[in-house]
Parts: sequence; C-alpha cells; structure tokens
Amino acid sequence: MRALEVVRPGALTTVQDQGRPGHAHLGVPRSGALDTAAHALANRLLGNPAQAAALETTLDGVALRALSPLTVAVTGAPCAVRVSGRPAAWGAPVRLRAGAELEVGRAESGVRSYVAVRGGLAVPPVLGSRSRDLLSGLGPPVLTGGMVLPVGAPGPDPARGADELGVPGPPAELVLPLRPGPRADWFEPASLAALWRAVYRVSPASNRIGLRTEAGPALARSRPGELPSEGMVLGAVQVPPDGLPVVFLADHPVTGGYPVIGVVPPGPALDAAAQARPGTAVRFVGAGAV
Repeated sequence: MRALEVVRPGALTTVQDQGRPGHAHLGVPRSGALDTAAHALANRLLGNPAQAAALETTLDGVALRALSPLTVAVTGAPCAVRVSGRPAAWGAPVRLRAGAELEVGRAESGVRSYVAVRGGLAVPPVLGSRSRDLLSGLGPPVLTGGMVLPVGAPGPDPARGADELGVPGPPAELVLPLRPGPRADWFEPASLAALWRAVYRVSPASNRIGLRTEAGPALARSRPGELPSEGMVLGAVQVPPDGLPVVFLADHPVTGGYPVIGVVPPGPALDAAAQARPGTAVRFVGAGAV
C-alpha cells in the first residue's frame, strides 16, 4: 500500500493542490496552496504534475510514517528535516524506506512548508480538487494523528537539474503591488495618498482566508453606508469598518460587502504573503513599481 500515516499532525496541516477555480458562481472559493511557487517546486523535484496534491503545514511542521518505500520533498518555509532521527535534505528529493518516519520541523522563518510525495496524495477529489477549503469545509479533513493518506502511482523520474531550482525566502518586509479597485472612490483622497506611504504589520489574526493588517493608519471613507454584497477575487483588498486593509487569500469568500480599495495581482507577492509572519512590515505600492 503506497501511503503515509500521520504520526504528528502539527498545528494546521492540510492537503492542497492548485485549487478549484471556476466555482465562484456556486459559492465555492478557489482554495489551493497559498505559496504556489513552493508547492510547484516540491512537485517538480519529484517529477509530479504541477497539480499534484501535497501537504501544507503551518509553523510547526508534521511527522509522517511511510507505509511503503516513497520519495518526498520539503519546500516552502525553511525547516529541519529528519528521517528516522537522522538529518535529511530540505528542498531536495528524499527517499523513505517502508516504516521510516519523516519529521518536518518548525519553520525557522516563514509560515508554511510543503511536503510532496512522488505520485501525489491520492485522497478523493471534490469538485475536481483535493484541496482543503477552511471556509467552506470542502475537501479532505485537516490532518489528525493516525490518519492514512494514500499515495498515487509514481510518474517518470524528475528532470535533470530540477533539484537546483529555488524560490525566494520568506520576506523581511512584505511589499504588495496594488492595482486600483472598483471602490477606491469610497475613500478620502488623503487616505488614498496615505496608503502609499503607510507601513502596516501582519496581524496574528491572519489565516488562509485573508492577511489582516494592524498598526497602520485607518483608511477613512468618503461616503457612509454599506455596499450590497458583490463578487470577490483572489488578492482583493477589502477595508472593513476599522479602516485596516485585509488581503484576500486562497480560501476567501466569493462575495463581500466591504469596499475593495485595490487588488494584489496573483503571483510572487501573494506567495510572499503566505510566508509573512505576524509582525512583518507590510507596504502597498503601485502595481507597476515592483
């Protein structure tokens, strides 16, 4: 049986692939790996298709037991990797014998590590994806001790040189390019001008749904009242009544009633947001500035 058994589930470890876009009209978020580059690298190191499902850990890693010979790779937030107590490589393929225990340690920087296995995790898909969506509850459950994760059949060997690829490290400062949003006119011109000079901090209340900010200037509205709920997209920057921006991430709701002041384009900036720890400085810049 090609499978992994969960020995230590970690604080929040979920199965993630590239998500389930295209279902917003049904009220279903896209979900998927928050750090898309790290997820893709883990799969490429193993010769997996880019959409193969892997594990996304949060801060304190995970421990797994191989129930058959398997090959794994750990990317994302740098962390110690051990196999049956012995140090092993981070960011490179690692072979596991049947019965070997893989220990993915606490993130040394950043937030989320990715654990891929050759063949991909073969949990049942829901609406075409194996991702866990924390907002809607779709997809495989959050990992618990004793859970057995089936592994798919291995594909071809990884391409030569794949283990030499790298991804940016976790950000010391999170710089988010911002395109003007549909409700920028709901804010005072002085607030819009202040936004480009402001330094916020990542709030501990951030999660897979959104990156919340704190410690920066509240953005003042130019008009009272609330909007009817309207569609939301990945990277939308909502401003709730407290005036502090919230950046929507993979598990974001598909509708919302707070005004969207701008949108952070998908790509490296949102990958970096996935690795920004609470207290990290956050700045917004024009989308053409980075």
